[in-house]
Amino acid sequence: MASFTQIKANNKQGYMWICIKDGPPDPVTGKRNQIKRRGTTKKEAEARADKAINSLKDDGIDTKKIKHLPFEKVAQEWLLAYSRTGVKKGTIRLRKNSIATLNEHIGQVNIDKVTHKAHQNILNKLFDEGYSKSTIEGVHVTANLIYKHAIKEKYIKDNPATGAIIPIKRRTVEEIENSPIEEKYLERHELEDFLGAVRLHGLEDDLEIFYLIAFTGIRSGELCALKETDFDFESLKMRITKTIYNPNNNMSEYELVPPKTVGSIRTIELDENIMMMIKALIKRRAKLRMVAKHFDPDYHDKKFIFCNDKGYPFVQKFVQTRMERVLRKTEIRKKATPHIFRHTHVSMLAEAGVDLPTIMQRVGHDDSKTTIKIYMHITDKMKEKATDQVNAHFSDLLKKAVLQGM
Repeated sequence: MASFTQIKANNKQGYMWICIKDGPPDPVTGKRNQIKRRGTTKKEAEARADKAINSLKDDGIDTKKIKHLPFEKVAQEWLLAYSRTGVKKGTIRLRKNSIATLNEHIGQVNIDKVTHKAHQNILNKLFDEGYSKSTIEGVHVTANLIYKHAIKEKYIKDNPATGAIIPIKRRTVEEIENSPIEEKYLERHELEDFLGAVRLHGLEDDLEIFYLIAFTGIRSGELCALKETDFDFESLKMRITKTIYNPNNNMSEYELVPPKTVGSIRTIELDENIMMMIKALIKRRAKLRMVAKHFDPDYHDKKFIFCNDKGYPFVQKFVQTRMERVLRKTEIRKKATPHIFRHTHVSMLAEAGVDLPTIMQRVGHDDSKTTIKIYMHITDKMKEKATDQVNAHFSDLLKKAVLQGM
């Protein structure tokens, strides 16, 4: 049953009507939930109240509650809850970046006014402005998570991200032909060139850094997080359990976090020569540490393998800078970052005859598509080589068959 109250208003007739009706009880407390709506007439006010009540009954959405609820506020609410789920700080940082992009377009738009078209337009605009596919996908995924949260909280009924299309630039024949799989890894002669330059021109720690990366496929963040306790010199094994998180590239502001994926926690068997290099490095570090601690009471004594004079671990940027320096001493012209050694290690293992599941386990189940492509490419080359070897070895028998058939 409806009740009405007349109030003063700055309209032609000088007043408006407020209609008050009972809506569905509060779903959490079960308490009475009175719905109030205004109108120039009693009929209009009651119609608006009925519409709000029906919305609550059908969708559980309180239109008054979301009347002034912009997207950016919902996004912040979601991010707060999301950050408490144990997700990595690096992922949270990426989500924040995506939210900032979304806020530029729909931050002030009320959450119930964001449409499927508006979301698609954002993706299309980012594509037109030259953003990478991964960035656009990140924005789409983040928005989708926020909209799901909004649906759960009864702010909206539909998800504007559902059915959206990620724009993709179609590669030309020239681009495909100019981007062979060989660009993803260093071939044997290139690896020899690079490691040779390390031996001749490398700075302190370069030898240990790049031999370890090349012969394990370890990520640069995992490398920087290595401690003395991660090495078992009796069994010749290295344990990967952590990675460095340092978005500001400030060595003293690092954080140790779990590796990229569950599969990234792994134990790697190392060649005895590599282990001897690391063991010698640890001995040098111990001597330097004793001297440093004597003069610097604030020395960061956490026994990192690769660290600066104050004991703080190197950051990923340090490894990349050192690599760029060495590359300038080589004939290599590929666009190479430390990540190329992961693919290089895959090629080394494939060439050595290691099976694909073992390779993926060793490198930590990362970038599986590229891993498989490199594996297939290397094994196909080996098959061709095997055919040539067989043909050469039995060439006399083949020639006899040809002569007989003529």
